[in-house]
Amino acid sequence: MTRADQARSADAARAALAAVAAPGAGPLVPAMPTTADPRAAAVLMLFGVLDRTPADRAAAAEAVHRDLDVLLLARASTLRSHPGEVAFPGGRIDPGDHDAAAAALREAREETGLDPTGVEVLGTLPAVPLAHSNHLVRPVLGWWRDPTPVRVVDERESAAVFRTPVADLLDPVNRGVTVLRRGGQEWRGPAFTVRSDQGMHTLWGFTAMLLDALFDRLGWSEPWDAAHELPLPAQRRG
Repeated sequence: MTRADQARSADAARAALAAVAAPGAGPLVPAMPTTADPRAAAVLMLFGVLDRTPADRAAAAEAVHRDLDVLLLARASTLRSHPGEVAFPGGRIDPGDHDAAAAALREAREETGLDPTGVEVLGTLPAVPLAHSNHLVRPVLGWWRDPTPVRVVDERESAAVFRTPVADLLDPVNRGVTVLRRGGQEWRGPAFTVRSDQGMHTLWGFTAMLLDALFDRLGWSEPWDAAHELPLPAQRRG
């Protein structure tokens, strides 16, 4: 792919993401149970042009060039809440935050060291209730127009910070489901296998649900085997 082709592909990806986040856009995921007084939170779904090794394969969607990526982090295994899980940067919306986008950018800076001035906020999606943790989460879609280096800022909070090629996430080989079995009940959800410098990770739960729904909305998804089970982090098995 030439630089001109890459630029056109990046422009197409940005435009598609912006359309998803346009005012009046519907929620990414179906209605979910909520609680009476949830805590407001926000996550940053930040896409851009990869600064390192591109995907090994070309995605089926023309807008997904091999350098298109998304920013993720792996939570520390010692955390009491969601240990070892791969997630978007984000956290609770503080009283000093102007809005959900400001909260997502602040949390991303605190967790990954990125410079928020290089991020273009494309829009904020309808909030998603997470009854099990008593949160109401606003996904914020962003485009990294001027990427800056990222890293683990606090090892007590994160084990890894990395940029993952979207084409690798869309690869059917890296897709599957996780199955959580407890008390005779079973919960199944979309999942992805992702790689960082620290090794392989299973991306599942809320983050995987958002990515799966976003890829479907964009028309980027490729057929994958919904019967293929991926392993849960050791802390969440059983």
